[in-house]
Amino acid sequence: MSEERYGEFVLVRRHGHVAELALDRPKAMNAVSTEMARSVAAACTALGEDKDVRAVVVTSTHERAFCVGADLKERNSFTDADLVRQRPVARGAYTGVLELPVPTIAAVHGFALGGGFELALSCDLIVADSTAVVGLPEVSVGVIPGGGGTQLLPRRVGAARAAELIFTARRVEAAEARELGLVDVLVEEGRDREEALAMGTRIAANSPVGLRAAKRALRLGHGLDLRAGLEVEDAAWRSVAFSGDRAEGVAAFNEKRKPEWPGE
Repeated sequence: MSEERYGEFVLVRRHGHVAELALDRPKAMNAVSTEMARSVAAACTALGEDKDVRAVVVTSTHERAFCVGADLKERNSFTDADLVRQRPVARGAYTGVLELPVPTIAAVHGFALGGGFELALSCDLIVADSTAVVGLPEVSVGVIPGGGGTQLLPRRVGAARAAELIFTARRVEAAEARELGLVDVLVEEGRDREEALAMGTRIAANSPVGLRAAKRALRLGHGLDLRAGLEVEDAAWRSVAFSGDRAEGVAAFNEKRKPEWPGE
């Protein structure tokens, strides 16, 4: 396993074809400061360009929190002009995760609130342990979700449920979060990272060309009418149908062996 640090607060570990993006600001429960946002965005840019990466797992090094959201202590010192300048930096962290071209999994334990939950929502799948507490409490401090929450949450749970959760600003504990579809997999305390990495490994065993194309079809087709969505799918299919991965996959199947993906 290799490690690479992006700034002070983000650590990337490599587990074969799975990259683990670890939020590593334990003294602040991973509150997203300006510096941390830049580091998340930089790590995502590097991982997105790395053809050897087939899946990304977003984790936390803090024992009691995934991420508690924006750094409100830093924000408290901002002038209006500071907040305007910081906005695109903050957005870059969330869009960085959201726009990763490979499957992404969040491993959540403890608090995932506000921007912390939005980082998880930006992933394709969320694995949570029994200590997880999630929510978008922004209206309780005079703002609104600004990392994609108003758009990503209704895509998961529907418009009415998302409205209830955002308007009440309430926190949701693990069991209810699983019931409502706020998280996808619920595991025992302390097993979120282990399960997310195992899932990432299962995903990474598949064609890297196929994985990227499937994610592209899922993301671009969501919300379109069926006819338009099928056109998105067809374009993605054509991008893999004549690839080296497709040829290797068919050959490996017929030869009853594991494929050795060329990734092209």
